[in-house]
Amino acid sequence: MAKASRLRGWGGVGAMALACVCTAVFTLLPLRHASDKPDLGGQGVAHASPARAADCNPDEVSLRPGGGGAEPTIAAIKAKKKLVVGIDQNSYRWGYRNPNTGDLEGFDIDLAKRIAAEILDDPDTSKVVFRAVPTQERINAINDNQVDMVVRTMTITCDRAKEVDFSSAYFKTSQQILVPEGSKIKGFDSLKGHKVCVASGSTAFEALKAQRHSADDTVTVANQLDCLVRLQLDEAEAVVTDGALAAGQAAQDPTVKVLPDTLDPEYYGVAMKKGSEDLVRRVNKVLEDYREDGWQQSYDKWLAAGLGEAGPPAAKYKD
Repeated sequence: MAKASRLRGWGGVGAMALACVCTAVFTLLPLRHASDKPDLGGQGVAHASPARAADCNPDEVSLRPGGGGAEPTIAAIKAKKKLVVGIDQNSYRWGYRNPNTGDLEGFDIDLAKRIAAEILDDPDTSKVVFRAVPTQERINAINDNQVDMVVRTMTITCDRAKEVDFSSAYFKTSQQILVPEGSKIKGFDSLKGHKVCVASGSTAFEALKAQRHSADDTVTVANQLDCLVRLQLDEAEAVVTDGALAAGQAAQDPTVKVLPDTLDPEYYGVAMKKGSEDLVRRVNKVLEDYREDGWQQSYDKWLAAGLGEAGPPAAKYKD
């Protein structure tokens, strides 16, 4: 497909890309640059998942809900009278700035506001400080105390669980491929000979590296929206990302589509600093309530049009 025809789909992306440079509301973290062309090539099995520790199931790494008693992490948050949440500002329908209103909107934003209202015992959402963090900076932002938590389509993995604590899963997805209409790419087995874009630090990046899909060339970027732009500019032939994010990108640009081929299930969780047990248990209590009242309303508003009918994943815990 010619570049000119694909650029007609730029409307939503162009507006969002412009909105992303606005810093009046957001504090942007420094961006660590990744190599444009890491060595991710080679032959291998297309649908195997990255190896994980035998004693770790990614959706069972969190603590049971709780609250009350000694809660030092929550007390510190209340003392500063604000909750600082790391979010995305350019993932359509998940966390993005509405170019018409200037407001932050999306499924993750709804969840972050609900958590803040419960943690601060105050429904005033102006006490939530949203801080935009690139994909590869999410863990650094937590461990450097730049944010209290990250609510940013962050997949729970066993390796990440060694560095941060996660809530129970609040969303289920899997890796999929986004391509222009008319592409010869039909699935993960047909990536050979094509340039693929992934976000650095994402599970897509790790999957391509670990599974050694046969993409001849891989472009890494800081955020998923950058991959969509690369696709529109013919600087990439496919994007590998979470299916939930791919659906949002397809909604922005009618000249691209999400292929049905998937890898194994993945689960999003709220990430917090390692050892903040009281905060993890309280967030899990919020999620227990949110699954009953709030999750479905937010899903239907933001995601159902692109992903179809769905419900929240069942909560699982390690203790």
